Amino acid sequence: MKILVTGGAGFIGGHLVSALVADGAEVLVLDNLRRGSLDLLTPMISSGAVQFVTGDIRDNVLVKQVMHGVERVYHLAAQSNVLGAIQDLDYSFTTNVLGTYAILSAAHAEGVNRVIFTSSREIYGEVESLPVAEERPLRPKNAYGASKAAGEIYCRVFQDTYGLDVSVLRLANVYGPGDRDRVIPIWLDRARQGKGLELYGGSQTLDLVPIATVVAALRRAAETKMSGQAVNVGSGVGTTLRDLAAHIQGLSGVHVGLRILPPRSVEVTRFIADVTRMRTLLGIIPDANPLAGLAALWDEFTGSLL
Repeated sequence: MKILVTGGAGFIGGHLVSALVADGAEVLVLDNLRRGSLDLLTPMISSGAVQFVTGDIRDNVLVKQVMHGVERVYHLAAQSNVLGAIQDLDYSFTTNVLGTYAILSAAHAEGVNRVIFTSSREIYGEVESLPVAEERPLRPKNAYGASKAAGEIYCRVFQDTYGLDVSVLRLANVYGPGDRDRVIPIWLDRARQGKGLELYGGSQTLDLVPIATVVAALRRAAETKMSGQAVNVGSGVGTTLRDLAAHIQGLSGVHVGLRILPPRSVEVTRFIADVTRMRTLLGIIPDANPLAGLAALWDEFTGSLL
């Protein structure tokens, strides 16, 4: 099977590509390398297991070219950072909305069997009660969430109107090896250097989900008839950022302080996913302890796994 992974050089994409190659799939990666890296992919590219194309999903001609002969698409390419979306609204909109439209349009034209679209918990915005089920209305709080909500709506249109088989996964806060510029890798790196941790606001509760769970969900979504239902992918467990900080402080074995800074108004402060659909539709059972993978990440940051 020939599979296209957009954003395959990114954090989640790289792990997914590795799993697909292990399955024996023929994988084509399209990535503009604005945020991604070839570190993980280089051995697979060199061996011929992965074909890599440097390019942008907003390039309609290129997207149609790489889509030819593809049977399945994992669409991960995006401006995938809340603050980054605010800093560059134009890139966020054109990539996450127009780029998603380009992928869906080309997939439909080329007769692709299924598209798996990675959405985000940001589409729900600030909620009044937890956990959050997929039936909740889409009320994004920031530009990133709005762009993902628009992408979901286009997915629905292409499925309902044009018959394209699209699966939508709404990812919680994913963490694991190779991530950067988000709270866990930033805090681990600061703790490694003996620096204090900085927390904006202090009242946040996140649903932290290991990358292995997300990759498993992506693979299952490709084989499962979801009948147009979006699926949350998370741990179903809430972790306060204060507890996360304490956990990382414990891993460091040295005293690193926690500095509370003014909250950032664009950030969602409370989210826990209702993972009932993930369990029943995809058969994915999340780890009861979503922080179980932090010790291995700490070892990686301190060099013991290198």
